[in-house]
Amino acid sequence: MKTLDIVLLSVLGLMIWIGGTMYYAHAGTAILETTSRRYWISFILSPLASLAVCVAIFRWRQIPGTLWGEAALLLAIPGMFGEALVLTNLATFMPKLQLSSGGRYGAFLFLTYALVLATAEVVTVKSR
Repeated sequence: MKTLDIVLLSVLGLMIWIGGTMYYAHAGTAILETTSRRYWISFILSPLASLAVCVAIFRWRQIPGTLWGEAALLLAIPGMFGEALVLTNLATFMPKLQLSSGGRYGAFLFLTYALVLATAEVVTVKSR
């Protein structure tokens, strides 16, 4: 992978994390502290939307399938470190959310990262 792609994917990962965190800090109560039906619909759609964004980035940068696993890690790692900070200080970073919503937010994150990384790894293995 080119150095430019490594830097760009890392920066994009950081920007996506910042944008997602700001979105959930602002609108998280409407997603995480709502009806069960609305929560589960969001629980399914949010990770799928994140996966679509990642695939679009890989295609835009013309990342070969054999490198999707590495590319997904470059996108994910900034957010994973950032989310560790946010989740351990939820009241500071997301004051609108009840502390009990931290588990629901963590579940969103876990499913999103798992779906993106697993999909990228499947593509990588199949491409080799």
